[in-house]
Formats: sequence, structure tokens, C-alpha cells
Amino acid sequence: MTDGFSDTDLFSTGDIFARRELLRVGHVPERDRIVGRDNEMRKVGAALGPATQGGPPRNLIIFGKTGTGKSLVSRHICRRARKHSRENSVDLRHVYVDCSDADTETRVAREMVLQVRDELAPSMEIPAQGIGASEYYRYLWMLLDEIDVFVVILDEIDKLDDDDILMQLSRAEESGKTDAYIGVISISNKIEYREQLNERVNSSLQDRELTFHPYDADQLEEILQNRRDAFLQGVLQEDVIPKTAALAAREHGDARKAVDILFEAGSLAEERTDSNVTTQHVDDAQQRTEVKRFQDLVSGSTPHVKYILRALALLTHDNNNVQFSTSEIHQLYERLAEQEGSEPLSHDRVYRLLKEQSFLGITESYHTGGGASKGAYLQHRLMKDPEIVIEALDSGMEEQ
Repeated sequence: MTDGFSDTDLFSTGDIFARRELLRVGHVPERDRIVGRDNEMRKVGAALGPATQGGPPRNLIIFGKTGTGKSLVSRHICRRARKHSRENSVDLRHVYVDCSDADTETRVAREMVLQVRDELAPSMEIPAQGIGASEYYRYLWMLLDEIDVFVVILDEIDKLDDDDILMQLSRAEESGKTDAYIGVISISNKIEYREQLNERVNSSLQDRELTFHPYDADQLEEILQNRRDAFLQGVLQEDVIPKTAALAAREHGDARKAVDILFEAGSLAEERTDSNVTTQHVDDAQQRTEVKRFQDLVSGSTPHVKYILRALALLTHDNNNVQFSTSEIHQLYERLAEQEGSEPLSHDRVYRLLKEQSFLGITESYHTGGGASKGAYLQHRLMKDPEIVIEALDSGMEEQ
């Protein structure tokens, strides 16, 4: 029995993309595709320069908003340092760990050692679970004795609960655990991260700080033009890249978002079997990427947090005022929770959960004076488009 599809039809990739990997967020491009980061590359290169000669690398803490090229530049320069070190008969290795996924010391230690193991001793058996950080370190120090220099990129390091991993890495050589020189490039979206480190770690790291500023519209356009060959020739209409760059520039110069939107625009054209990517695809893609980002942001939240956010989004959508008191939100939240068959949380609990959302950047909360009769109270404002929030929450419910 046949399903009516030939393999060619069933696995067709469409007539839009030529090299879609160029638009993947984790893709590290060649040097000529990196825009507006010459000074930053020189500074990261200077930190790793001694390591390419067999000496100790300098540690770095890199700050900047999402999509400013921090991870891309760090990974690119590490790859070039590794290649250059081989010319000097130096064995330099590096690993990249995303701390938003590996968010505990044990997970980071496991990720580091498994990446090193896969390069140096693929046949070595290291448990993927069931052992603690100290055991993973033991394996790591043993493997590092085979190389000269080890560089660790810890992306979104502010997601870790403590700085124990930094203490272990910065003191490893001094305490005789390994003869390899170790360098750490810590990447954070939060400029205040440095203030969270204890004095011993600060002293051990002896780091240098580097800040990546947002891209402007011209730089974003150049970044996207440098990835135009992700598409088949003639597919992109001329105004697609300028519009995508302008949208991303409006959102704090986020290159990652610009690349996301361009990829989604192409994907929409592919899904609709259109022959060209147009600005309409860009508009629709922006909506889709915003919904996906918000879904990721609240994916681990409890149902009650989602009811609270839905209540605030509905209030924002249906009313002229943009901020609402905890009591106003709580009243609508109660109705939504009851409609879902859930026992509503107390006013005080909703108040605390709203403050948590403010910390995450989903809402903004501030005290205001209500006049002599009302006194001061907390008001909340949704920092996202209410239609995006409602669509994201609706889509999330459908997937459950």
C-alpha cells in the first residue's frame, strides 16, 4: 500500500533556502561575516594570546544584552586561538557551556568533562548521572593533564546559583590538581553580575571586563546581508533585509532576534509554497518569534502564574490604562482560575508572584500614591504586547 507521496515530494526542502545553517542561532560564522566587533575581537584575542604560546590565558567577564555577539565572538576567537596554538606546538582546547541549560555546578562540571572526553578519549566511560561534581572534576583534571591550555566559555553564567565552579577552575593549577593552564570567559547579560562574586573568586580570577554594546540598524542590516546566501538567489525581495534590521534595531539592537526573524520569514514562505520572501512574511515572522520567545520564557511556570499573566494581558488589551493594581489583576485571575477548575491563590500570593515576574522582565511593578483615601499601593504593567502573551499562552495550552 502506498501513501501517494514519492520520496522527492515527501522530503522536499522547498525552493527558499540554500544554506539554512547560516541562520541558526548557534552558528559561528567565518571572520568576514562578523560585523562591528573588531575591537571586541582584539580584546578577547589579547586575553588568549599568551595561551597560544603555551602560557596562561587571561580571564574575562563579558557583559552585554542578548544578541550583541558575546557568545559568537568568544567562540570564534577560541577556535582561531586553538588553530594558532597548533602552529606553535601548543595543545589548546576549549569548551562552551550554556549555563541556562547546565544551571548547577554538577551539570557544568559534567558538560565540561564530557566535551573534553569526546575529544581526547572517546572510549573513556564517564557516568552521565549518579555522581557529583567532585567526581566529574576528578575525571576532568585527569584529562587535562594531556593538554597544555584549557579555556572554558561559561555563557549566561548569572543563571548559576553560586560561584563554586569559578573557584574550582581558578584554583585548579595552584592547588596541584592539573598542570594545564586554565582560562575562563564568563558571559552575562547582567552588568551587576560581578558584584555577586565573593572576594576569593574575584581575587582568583583577576579578570578583565568587556562590554558589548547593542548593534545599530546599519550594523544589523550588514549582518543580515552577510547571511543572504542562506537563501537561493533571487528569493529575497530587496526590502526584506532592511525591514528585518529595522525591527531588530527597535528591540535594543538584538542580532539574534534579527536572524531569528529572517529565518522564520523564509520558513513561512516555504510553508506557504511562496516563491519569494516578502515584508509580509517578515511581519508574520516577527509575531511568530515573539510568541515562541514568550513561550520559552514561561515554559517552566506554574498554571497559576500563567493565569495571572493572562489576566494582566486581558486587562491591558481591553482597557485604555496600561497599569493595574494587584487587586484588579487578582479579581480577573480568580475568575480565570475557577474557570480552569483550580482553587485561586490568595491576594498576597498573587502579589508576590507578580513581583517575581517583574524580576524576570515580563512585567514592571512600582509603588504609586493613591491619594489621601487610598494610600500607596503596587501597580503592574505588562512589558510585552498583550496579543503576543495571549497567543503564547493559548498555544501553550493547546500543546499540553
